[in-house]
Amino acid sequence: MLALSIACAAAAVAWLYLIAGHGGFWRTGQRLPPAAGEPGTWPDVVAVVPARNEAAMLPATLPALLGQEYPGTLAVILVDDGSSDGTAGVAERIAAGSGRPLRVISGAPPPPEGRWAGKVWAMAQGLRAAGAGPAGAGPDGYVLFTDADIAWAPGTLRALVAAAEGDDRDLVSQMALLRTASGWERAVVPAFVYFFAQLYPFRRVNAPGSRTAAAAGGCMLVRRAALEKSGGLAPISGALIDDVALGAMIKRQRGRTWLGLSRQVVSVRPYPGLASLWQMVARSAYTQLKYSPAILAGTLAGLLFLYVLPPAGAITGLAAVTAGSETAAAVLTAAAGLAGWALMSLSYLPMLRLYRLSPLRAPGLPLIALLYAGMTADSARRHYTGRGAEWRGRTNLR
Repeated sequence: MLALSIACAAAAVAWLYLIAGHGGFWRTGQRLPPAAGEPGTWPDVVAVVPARNEAAMLPATLPALLGQEYPGTLAVILVDDGSSDGTAGVAERIAAGSGRPLRVISGAPPPPEGRWAGKVWAMAQGLRAAGAGPAGAGPDGYVLFTDADIAWAPGTLRALVAAAEGDDRDLVSQMALLRTASGWERAVVPAFVYFFAQLYPFRRVNAPGSRTAAAAGGCMLVRRAALEKSGGLAPISGALIDDVALGAMIKRQRGRTWLGLSRQVVSVRPYPGLASLWQMVARSAYTQLKYSPAILAGTLAGLLFLYVLPPAGAITGLAAVTAGSETAAAVLTAAAGLAGWALMSLSYLPMLRLYRLSPLRAPGLPLIALLYAGMTADSARRHYTGRGAEWRGRTNLR
């Protein structure tokens, strides 16, 4: 019991640090700030939408992108990346009824030299098709990388560009609000965003001098000049986690980036059961750990230490005290376990509020962390059995 009490006390201290000193990762206040003013001249924007078998998603999302209330020139390019469900035809029919033109291009095979991740190659083709000039994005314009499952509130692009121009940001990205319609979505999705923010605290991402870099793939507004400086997307050609890689690329060249949360950018993709959510996490979790067995072991140990140990210690200590074993070690174990569990739960409350879910879900975070530990371990298993990361049903690197 003494060893358990010491471990629980260490976990409680770790939670004190995470809450007080880890970039405020648990807070959800990093929202797009209202612009002090609007640009005198609105820069051109090209939106690039990689799409593979997205015929079911586009009717719910593409009209909102085409209908953005943006005062400048907005061109939309959809890259049909080998779809077999008529994605291109659906997109063209939607565009025919809108007031803004849409260009649909058929994805080509990647070049023989180098290895391109499937989604990044689709993004690169859209970027190449964007060109320059009034129909594309000039040197002072922007490229908006978004996904086919992202629905946009009408004035979102205008706010993104105003923020980028007003604060001189080379990359402005918003984490889409993910769907929480099913029971499993409500259990797993808020924790997905919570753990992402713990890995990449948004305040540190947004600090120019910080080495922490990330972005959210559903909404990435990038200054065209920054992309030209990097030579396009070639430096991240093999990136399986394209958004984080893009954020790091921009920061490496001393670009200013911003990442925040949003209720105006929404993913409508359904994850009705645990299997689909498991696939969402497991397809790239081991990639995030750089395919390192040592980092994997440390991550799993960290999840158990931070999230499982406090409630386990609290329950064990309380059981011992209830049974009449009121030793100092038992009391300390219960107190430290309860303290760590309480701090953990408090840190989860802002994310639950963002998703408009009951705060009573917060004490269940250790169970969700155990689930994520299983997903992470399975991601490593998939890698070593040749079933690594995929994008829309296809092996990513090709």
